[in-house]
Amino acid sequence: MSSVRLVRSSRLSASAEYAYASAVPRDADLIFLAGACPIDEDGTTVSPGDYAAQARKCFENLVVAVTDAGATIRDIAVTRVLVASSNQADLITAWEVVRDAFGDHDVPSTLMGVTVLGYDDQLVEIEAIAAVR
Repeated sequence: MSSVRLVRSSRLSASAEYAYASAVPRDADLIFLAGACPIDEDGTTVSPGDYAAQARKCFENLVVAVTDAGATIRDIAVTRVLVASSNQADLITAWEVVRDAFGDHDVPSTLMGVTVLGYDDQLVEIEAIAAVR
């Protein structure tokens, strides 16, 4: 069972596609994950120009990192999804992939458009913090 408790509010809009907050117990260990990038094992950026495909690869890499840290995606307490675009539709494309990948663990998240990310042809990156006991 996850240590993360998702918090919803009846006083805030129900249209948000995520919980508004998360809480973790005092005795939980926090796991700070580096931004998951759309990079293959050989260091190549996958699917240049394709926001959805890059978001999927970022999530796959996030799952590997959180698993190697001894947690699961249900232990993730918060995310930040970075999208290299000023076009809101591109942000939504990436967000929908991430939202769907989390399923009913609708972790609090921030979606941000940024000017550039660190790797050649990189369009998406996912940061996360997890909590385990």
